[in-house]
Amino acid sequence: MDDGVQAMLDQLNAGFPHVEEMTGPQARAAVAQRRVPVDNIEDVSHTIDRSIPGPAGAIPVRTYYPHGEPSHDRPAIVFCHGGGFAFCDIESHDGFCRALSRGSEAVVVSVDYRLAPENPAPAAALDAFAAFCWVLEHAAELGIDPRRTAVAGDSAGGNLAAVTAILCRERGVAQPAAQVLLYPALDPSFETDSYRRYGTGYFNTRAAMQWYWRQYLGGERVFDPPYLVAPARAESHAGLPPAVIVTAGLDPLHSEACDYARRLHNAGVPVVHRDFPGLFHGFVTIQSFAPGASARDLVCGDLRRLLDRVGSRSK
Repeated sequence: MDDGVQAMLDQLNAGFPHVEEMTGPQARAAVAQRRVPVDNIEDVSHTIDRSIPGPAGAIPVRTYYPHGEPSHDRPAIVFCHGGGFAFCDIESHDGFCRALSRGSEAVVVSVDYRLAPENPAPAAALDAFAAFCWVLEHAAELGIDPRRTAVAGDSAGGNLAAVTAILCRERGVAQPAAQVLLYPALDPSFETDSYRRYGTGYFNTRAAMQWYWRQYLGGERVFDPPYLVAPARAESHAGLPPAVIVTAGLDPLHSEACDYARRLHNAGVPVVHRDFPGLFHGFVTIQSFAPGASARDLVCGDLRRLLDRVGSRSK
């Protein structure tokens, strides 16, 4: 790590609450207090807030429109925020979604899915899937091309994006044009090499991840099919959409995310794996962090190429 990365990591280690010692609502409030003002409002032309139907009631979503001439066939990204399944929301990731829309030149639909522990698994995954289906069904209203609509998420949101892609395959829904998984949490197992190496001292901790999964799983429950909570446990990963996967070398989740990239590749899925050995969990969404901005540029470029390729084939 260079000095700037170490300084940011020290700041995060010192300031992030010990969520594993809190209830879900307490952790939610503590994390919300750390929120910084959004300073990139002008990255997009405008936003629209609305509520859409979900499996257990209305789901709030925010749609971000990039600058440029109005169009009826823009690419789109359905985005699921991170936050350990238990906190964060549309507002916490507002700045990132603005940057993502600008960099990808796509309409971004940010999903405010139900949070644990009040809404245990698979509530969040089913909300994410419902939101993706709604976006496809309302493509004309949104001014997007349903064939060029991707799904994306960071951390816990990466899990929900991966599950959404599998659910589309299993339920006969049109597949996302791409899946973008930023250091995703894919499996409630804590014995990987990266958990052993980086479980403490690198912002995201083993203790915090165990707490996140306890909130989401809601006890010792068995899920059928298991991929509803752990997409790595799907019987097959064949036929899933092309993936852009970002991993951080100092992240406890590094091993499982690298393993998922290999699983997809071995199943014949095109994969762009962006690995950042000297960085930590969550770095891409830190707006003021230069390495995060560089990574966002790379990922947006990868995504533009994937969505442009789909557009070229459809003409």
